[in-house]
Amino acid sequence: MFRSLAQVLRQIRYENRTFWRNPAAAFFTILFPLMMLLIFATVFGNEPTGLGVTTAQFYAPALAVFGAVSAAYTSLAIGTAIARDQGVLKRVRGTPLPPWAYMAARILSSVWLAALSIALMLAIGILLYDLEIRTEQIPTLIVTFVAGVAAFAALGLAITGVASADSVPAITNATLLPLAFISGVFLGPSLEMPPWLDQVADLFPLKHFVEPFVNAFIPGTSASIPWTDIAWLGGWLAVGIVAAMLFFRWDPRPESGRGARRRNRNDRVTV
Repeated sequence: MFRSLAQVLRQIRYENRTFWRNPAAAFFTILFPLMMLLIFATVFGNEPTGLGVTTAQFYAPALAVFGAVSAAYTSLAIGTAIARDQGVLKRVRGTPLPPWAYMAARILSSVWLAALSIALMLAIGILLYDLEIRTEQIPTLIVTFVAGVAAFAALGLAITGVASADSVPAITNATLLPLAFISGVFLGPSLEMPPWLDQVADLFPLKHFVEPFVNAFIPGTSASIPWTDIAWLGGWLAVGIVAAMLFFRWDPRPESGRGARRRNRNDRVTV
């Protein structure tokens, strides 16, 4: 048991080093949400909004969730799909590292990056914009974070099972960014959406991650854990797990192999 745990920890360190060596992944997962907070606070001014809190008090937790989802969903899906189609996952099964330990390390690395993204966002909010964290809401924040990150990590692996490395970035961004707008990440509290669009957002997990997390920073909201939102996230977690179990594969997708061979032949001709 201790040997397996040590293997997982070593692989987590490796996955983290690999992540930071990819400037694009590090930028969009960690720096992009921070940049958006600075832009919103500058453009709109850190003044009270329709909810009675400042711009940063609203946007810091909302963008923190966006960063966490980018780590647990987008980065995990893209990284896993690339590793699979490059044959890394297939080769892992022939090494002393158990496949479950490798996959656990990938998932735990994404969870760590999600937690880091949230911690950095809230720290910047506290240092620059006097963001207030209500101590009685900390249990709500923890439970919501765990449920939300678990749901999106499962969905990220499910996407990996049905898409190639070339198409995963488009699919994850095409599903995440529109939901971010209608789920309250980028649109401030003073902007109201049509009721039908709000009902559409209710069907998907992002809103049930964003709303309780943001509400925990708004004075006057209940400190009780929002179990309805947690149940929605749990339902999407179950969907992601089932889909991943049905469609996830360790071997490269056949079309990816053909594409790689064509690229290799073209490279040889060019040379």
